Amino acid sequence: MDIRDSRILILGGSGLVGMAIARDLLPLRPRLLVVSALTEREASDALDELRPLAPAGVELAAEWGNLFVPKSLAHARRDDLLDVEENRAALVDDLFGAWGDHTVEGSALGDLVLRHAPEVVIDCVNTATGFAYQNVFESAANLREQAARGSVSLELVEKHLTSLTLPNLIQHVWIALNAMQRVKTRVYLKIGTAGTGGMGLNIPFTHSESAPSRKLLTKSAVAGAHTLLLYLMARTPDAPAVKEIKPTAAISWKRIVNGPVEWRGGTVTRVDALAAVPLAEAFPPRGDAEYHAHREQRKDFGQGRLWRDTGEPMEGVYVDSGENGLFSAYEFEALTALGLMEYITPEEIARDAVREIVGHPTGRDVVAALDASTSGPTYRAGVLRQSALEHMDRLEAAGPRSVGFEMLGPPRLTKLLFEGEILRRLCGDDLGRVPGADAAELAAGAEALLRGDADLRTRLLSANLAVLLPDGERLLRGRKVAVEPAPGQALDDVAWSGWVDLRPANWEAWRERAAAVLARIAGEPGPEGGSRWDVEPWHRERTIRPGALAAWVLRYEDEGERIKR
Repeated sequence: MDIRDSRILILGGSGLVGMAIARDLLPLRPRLLVVSALTEREASDALDELRPLAPAGVELAAEWGNLFVPKSLAHARRDDLLDVEENRAALVDDLFGAWGDHTVEGSALGDLVLRHAPEVVIDCVNTATGFAYQNVFESAANLREQAARGSVSLELVEKHLTSLTLPNLIQHVWIALNAMQRVKTRVYLKIGTAGTGGMGLNIPFTHSESAPSRKLLTKSAVAGAHTLLLYLMARTPDAPAVKEIKPTAAISWKRIVNGPVEWRGGTVTRVDALAAVPLAEAFPPRGDAEYHAHREQRKDFGQGRLWRDTGEPMEGVYVDSGENGLFSAYEFEALTALGLMEYITPEEIARDAVREIVGHPTGRDVVAALDASTSGPTYRAGVLRQSALEHMDRLEAAGPRSVGFEMLGPPRLTKLLFEGEILRRLCGDDLGRVPGADAAELAAGAEALLRGDADLRTRLLSANLAVLLPDGERLLRGRKVAVEPAPGQALDDVAWSGWVDLRPANWEAWRERAAAVLARIAGEPGPEGGSRWDVEPWHRERTIRPGALAAWVLRYEDEGERIKR
């Protein structure tokens, strides 16, 4: 795409890679470049650095806050998110509540995308680290410890729920997709991670207690799950073009400093021991209820008795690697040594990112690589499918149709199959008869059919469907119903989801549906028009085949069409 005069949003834009991408984009003259960061200071500093580089006519804007929470909590400190009861409840409700427009509009990420309506979103946030390093393992240990004492509080349960990685990731991707669909974003590019800097399970580097730590492997697992969700996003109609560049080496360096060690907005100070103490007194007892729950208290254990903060700044020479940390010369030498993690510069990542956005393949897009290497539908399977269907038709010709068992799901599919079968029995095999049928007569005929045909009725009820009778006030049900109405849920919504609906209005919908199918067939060029003729044999015969009709509904009405093969 053409970057000129476009609106671009860089999530995590103040980081090492985000800034490198921003610098490369500015000469292409976007109309608006929005840099989003975690803190106000990071966002402000990023804009200060970019302003001298921006050509005339390019507008720069800054946003800041936590993108993984409701927008009302975007500027809250992490401790306030979890320790304040109403904030914690809001997080859990948001994470595990029902999805809807309110989910997108009420989220920090969704609000950001909806307000700026970017044509390009570049996501440089280290999402996998953010979710994995909430440390579900430590949270689980604390829960078990408290349960053993018989006193698990709602607070501990809610804190544990917020640390679960996959619900957080799924929510994040769903919000991102829906927000971008609403503003018609054209390109979404993710700067991802492998979690281990391209090394294997033998990685000797870790921020945690072992190499590899469980937290580190959780980061890799989340990063992999994120990639597959992006792969599915790329196969979703009306989604932006989705790309991911996944660096597999240490990303460095931002600058070299000789002076005080500055990290996360503060100066690292020296700490000194006061005296040697017995081992039994050197660490907080793990049985202490505060041990897992309050990190700050644990961090300050023994202050003034075992050790003291001298207040003197730690100084030295170090490489600033942005959000990846600060490294001494020795650490940088070990990390980037040949045969270990080695490294890649942010400018190299930025070059690939910009080339992918403007439409020049780099060979670095992981989503494209998955597209090219996964096994999709085959010609052989298509031929065999038709043989299988014809054989099953011959077997069922002498007896009743199975229709559906509700093992494929969702219940809406099984509902459509049984409604299609009822339609077939009432109208014969000719789809052309359906548009001219009377909806009220279809409703009465369907009720009479189900009351008189015990085989069809018991098959339907045994598939965990309910039957809404034509008056809309009475119901037939079996031992179990797959779709039960939620409090306050509209009857039409429940019936749509998984009840065989015998009301005239539903048969009117089937009349219109049959007319739409026939019109689509008539409007296609036919075999003489070449390979544009994208139909199955039942289209040519214009027959009522419940499976094919249900597939048509799911593909076109429910917008479930596969767009890549």
